[in-house]
Amino acid sequence: MTERSPERPGLIQARPVRHPWRWVAIAALTVVVAMIVSSFVTNAKWDFPFALEIMQQQRVLEGLYKGTLLGTAGAMAIGVTFGVVVAVMRLSDNPVLRWVSFGYTWFFRAIPRYVLLVLIGTGIGYLYNRLDIGVPFGEQIASVFGLSNDLTIWHFDTKDITGGIFGGMVGLGLSEAAYMAEIARAGILSVDKGQAEAAQALGMDSGRTMRRIVLPQAMRVIVPPTGNETIAMVKDTSLLVALPVITELFYQTSSIGSQTFRIMPGLVAATLYYLIVCSILMVGQSYLERYFGRGFGQPKPKNPRFARPAGMGGA
Repeated sequence: MTERSPERPGLIQARPVRHPWRWVAIAALTVVVAMIVSSFVTNAKWDFPFALEIMQQQRVLEGLYKGTLLGTAGAMAIGVTFGVVVAVMRLSDNPVLRWVSFGYTWFFRAIPRYVLLVLIGTGIGYLYNRLDIGVPFGEQIASVFGLSNDLTIWHFDTKDITGGIFGGMVGLGLSEAAYMAEIARAGILSVDKGQAEAAQALGMDSGRTMRRIVLPQAMRVIVPPTGNETIAMVKDTSLLVALPVITELFYQTSSIGSQTFRIMPGLVAATLYYLIVCSILMVGQSYLERYFGRGFGQPKPKNPRFARPAGMGGA
C-alpha cells in the first residue's frame, strides 16, 4: 500500500489559446470604421449642419410626436390588445373561435401594410360614404312594416376616421394584431399546463388563471419579439402617407429636402430621429427582458479560476 504524498499540487497555470486572426479581424474592422467616419467628416454633401436645422423645425417635431410616436403607441396598443384576444381564441376549445382567429391572422398577415392603409384611406370611403350601426336589413324591414325609422341606432361618416392619424393607427394596429396573436400564442404555449391546472384546482376561473398565472410567466417569451415589433412599427409609420397623413416625420423631412433642393440633409434628419427613438426603445426592451426573465438561468461567471477544489489531494 503506497503512502499518500503530503504535498498538494498548486494551482493549474492554464494559458488561454491564442487567436491571431481575431486581431486581424479587429484591424480590418478598425480600418473600415475609420473610412466610414472619414467619409462622413470630409464629404460636404452630407450637409450635417442643415440636417440639424431640419430636425429643429416645428413641423418636423410635430410630425415626430404626432405621426411617429403617437401613431406607434396607438397602433401597438390596438395590436397588443387584439393580439392577445385572438391568441386566446386560437387556443380555445370552441372550433368557431379557432377558425375565426385563424381567418383573422391569415388575412392580415397576407395583406401588405401599405396596401391595407390604401384600402382604409380610399377604398372604405369609396365603398361606404356612411357606416350605419343598427338592425341588419333595417331599411327593408322598416318598409315592410311601414316604419319611418330604418332601425339605425348610430351612423358616422367614414371619411372622418379613415383619412387621419386615427385611421392609420387602426390600420396598423389591425395588421399588428395578427402578428402579436402568434407571439402571444407562442408565449402561452411555453407555460407548462400544470400551472393552469394547479390554479384551477385552487378555485380560479379560466379568466383569472390566464391573467394571474399564465400571462405573467409567458411574458418572458412575449417581450423580446414584442419589442422588435414596436421598433418595426416606429419605421412603419412612414407608410401613413398612403392614407394620406402628412403630419409624419419622414414626410416632413423629405418635403423640406424637396423644397430646398437639398434631399440628403432631409434623409439624414429622418435617419437620426429614427436612430434616437429606436435606441431608446431598445434600452427599454432590455430592462423589460431582465425584469420578466428573473429566475430563469444562472449568470455565467466572469473570471472562472482553473483551480482544484480545496482539500483535494494527489495520489
